[in-house]
Parts: sequence; structure tokens; C-alpha cells
Amino acid sequence: MSLGSDEVDTTKAVLVDSGGPPSDLGVFVPDPRRWYALGVIAIAQLMVVLDSSIVNLALPSAKADLGISDANQQWVVTAYTLAFGGLLLLGGRVADYVGRKRMFIIGLLGFAGASALGGLAPSQGLLFAARALQGGFGAFLVPAALSLLTVTFHDPKERAKAFGVYGAIAGGGAAIGLLLGGVLTQYASWRWCLLVNVPIALLAVAGALKELKESKAGGNTRYDIPGAVTVTGGLVALVYAFTQAAPKAAGDPSRWTDPATLAWFAAATVLLVSFFAIETRTQHPLLPMRVLLDRNRGGSYLVQLIVGIGLFGMFLFLSLYLQIVHGYTPIQAGFAFLPFSAGIILTAGLAANLLPKVGPRPLMVPGLLLAAAGLLLLSRLTPTSSYATHVLPSMIMMSVGLALVFIPVASTALHAVGGHDAGVASALINTSQQVGGSLGIALLNTVAAASTTAYLASHRVLPPPVKAALTHGYTQAFMVGAGFLLVAAVLAGVLINIGKAAAAENDPAPVVG
Repeated sequence: MSLGSDEVDTTKAVLVDSGGPPSDLGVFVPDPRRWYALGVIAIAQLMVVLDSSIVNLALPSAKADLGISDANQQWVVTAYTLAFGGLLLLGGRVADYVGRKRMFIIGLLGFAGASALGGLAPSQGLLFAARALQGGFGAFLVPAALSLLTVTFHDPKERAKAFGVYGAIAGGGAAIGLLLGGVLTQYASWRWCLLVNVPIALLAVAGALKELKESKAGGNTRYDIPGAVTVTGGLVALVYAFTQAAPKAAGDPSRWTDPATLAWFAAATVLLVSFFAIETRTQHPLLPMRVLLDRNRGGSYLVQLIVGIGLFGMFLFLSLYLQIVHGYTPIQAGFAFLPFSAGIILTAGLAANLLPKVGPRPLMVPGLLLAAAGLLLLSRLTPTSSYATHVLPSMIMMSVGLALVFIPVASTALHAVGGHDAGVASALINTSQQVGGSLGIALLNTVAAASTTAYLASHRVLPPPVKAALTHGYTQAFMVGAGFLLVAAVLAGVLINIGKAAAAENDPAPVVG
């Protein structure tokens, strides 16, 4: 969620632009078409959420069609998440100052164009570029959508309902994306997993032109462009360094100490250090350090970043395992993931009820330990492992565990934050997960590729045991991911120290997956 930091000072603009003129008593007059506006925003949100999961089931077909190597397959996901996470904070500022409706429409049109480019891409390079463009336009679309919801619904009960609809789409849309991705890949082409965004986006644009009202934040409209450039460049360099470390062929060693790999790590370090230096000196920081350096808020962002590693890694490698090793059709793989989505949705309600009674730490630590146990169970997979005895239990453990984490993280991330920083604090929840997913997938993909090539090198038989080698690679990635979640559990236990009373005061922001 990304709202303008100056929004609290722009009551007049919001009164006029979002809900019709105020009455003589100065009360808001509700927009009679506000629920139609919610429908438009919901369509856009569904498109973005679909895109985050739909490509996982399309990936094996896209790899075969475009000749994408195992080392490069992660760019289909990370090109999107890097651009999205790296530009999200800037996107919120631009939407507030340029106009939320305007940026909403620009984001939709750009997302549609990038989706068409990716769907028609004749090469892997163009597909990766299109995915990055999708992420970039998504970074302007999502905060504009959330801000529009906030300025359209003023009544607390109505606003709660509106965000409930938005949150339900964020949670359930991933399951729809997995099923839709399976159907489109199996009966049409993997390309339609991207092309399907075009009609959805155009429908949302038509609705936005008719139903949405423009609103802007007043005050200073300067942007932290140097901060946006250095943080995005630093993250891209770090992901590319992980990719460079992967072996190029069976029997090759990992290349962690190669000069090219070290050069990319050095570039990433310089750019990210420069970003934090800029943020401490500029008058209009993209990421105010006072938001990040609070013990509980910083701890929640760190936990969310590490959760992104385990969550995105599970989706990517388990999807590949089910389709490539077990021979599942895309539709079968989509249905196989449904228990995960169901577990998240069902347990989230329980977590929301328990949070004000027990506080965040008693939910987060057991949840992270349970999710880590689920990934450890996946690390025991073999090419002949049963879905019912190995995959399904781990999915349920991960979904229940992570649902116990998401709600407390969203609440703790807003602990004691002032109205001036509420927008950036909310946006950081989503940014942390996207950045964690980007870095995690790049690292875990290198682990998987190196483990696969090492297995083939040590089992030189004909025919090569490809499925066994791939499974070995995936299981090593799951094991490393489980290690990260254990670290997150320790960090949550050490850093999160607010009690149930303080947690109950915070209004959890929707977490966009």
C-alpha cells in the first residue's frame, strides 16, 4: 500500500476530487458510484495478482519454446519482481503528485502493452525485458489503485469492506492464476498467460475513464530519482551476480569467485551503499530511515523479505518438479497448488482474531518454524515421491505457517508510524516481499543449477538420470530456503517485542502478493 506522505495535509483536495462537494456542515458526500469504482480497481488488482502466479505454470513450456536455460529461467520471475519491488515506493509518490487516476490508467495501458510484448516475444531476451516492463508499470498501477480506494471510501465501515474485497482478491487471485495458467498453457499456449492481460487491462481502462475521479496530493512534488536509480540498479546487479555464479554446463564448478561474478557483487554493493547514503542526506527520501530503523518495523520488513525467499522459491521449484519430473499437465499442477491457497485464506482469519489477544511474536515465530518445516519436508522429495504423502503435507504446513506471519507483519510494520510516513511504511511491506523473492529466486536457482550439474557429473551413466538430477537440485534449493525461514524465526523472536495492546492499535494494510 502506498499513499502520499502529504495526504494528511490535502483534505480540501480530497473533498473536492474524490467524493463530490462537501455539504454545508463540511461532511463528506459519498460518491454514489463508489462501488462501481471499487469494481474497476478490483479488476486491475486481479490482473496484477494473476500475473504473479500464472507464469509459474507457463514456465516449462516457455523454456522449451524459447530455449531458456536452467540458469536463466529465474529471470522470467525476477525481471518482474525486481522492477516491481524496486520502483514501488517511487510509483506511490508519482501517483500522489501526478494524479492517481492518471497513473492508474497509464499503469494499465503500460501493463497491457508489456504483456502483449511478452506474449509475442520471439526470444528469451525480449520476454525478460517485457516482464521487467510489466513490473515497472505494475509499480505505478498498484499504489495508485490503493490510494484511489482510500480517497474514494471515507466511511470507516465502507472502507473496511472495500479493502476486504481488495484483500480477498490479493489472497484468492493467486489460486485463480494457477488454475488459469494451467488451462491457458494446456489448451492454448503459454503465450496466452501474458496476452490475457490485454483485454483485462483495456476493460479496466474503460471503467476507469467512466467511474474514477481524479485526486492528487498537494505540497512539495519533488522525487528522489537518484534513490530510485541506485536501489533498482543495485538489486539488478545483485541478482545478476547470483546468476553469474551458476555453472554453465554439467560438471562445471560454481563460479562464485570468478572476476565477472565478483565485479557484479562489487557493483551491487556500491549502488546499494550509495542508495542508503542518498536516503540519509536528501530532503525528500524515497525511504526515510526513521521508518526502517525502528526495531519492530525494521524487524517486520526483514522477516517479510526472508519470507519472500521461501514463498517464491517454493512456487517456482515445486511447479517445475510437478510438471517436469512428475509429468503433471499444467491444469493438474494448478489444482495441486489449491490446498496452499485454501490454507492461507482459512488461517488468515484465525490469525487476525488471535493477533489482538496474543500479540505478533507468538504468531510469527511458530508460523515461521512451521513454514520452515514444510520446506524441509520438500527437501526430502525424490523423483517417485507421492503428492499425497510429501507434497500435500508440506503445502499445508507452509500455508498455515505463512498465514500466521502475514497478518502480524502487516500490523507490526505500521507500529508507531506517524501519518506522514504511513504510506511508505505500508508500501515497504510489499516491497520487502518482492525484493526478497527476487534475490531469493536468483540465489536458489543458482543453488539448484549447481546441484543438478554436480549430480550429473557424479552419475555418468546412459541415459543420464535427468529427473533425479533435477530433483536433487530442487531439494537443495528447498533446504536453503528452509534455512532462511529459520533465520527469520530467530529474527522475529529477537526483534519483535511489542505486546498485544500495541498490535491491536495498528490497522494492518493489505499485502499485495
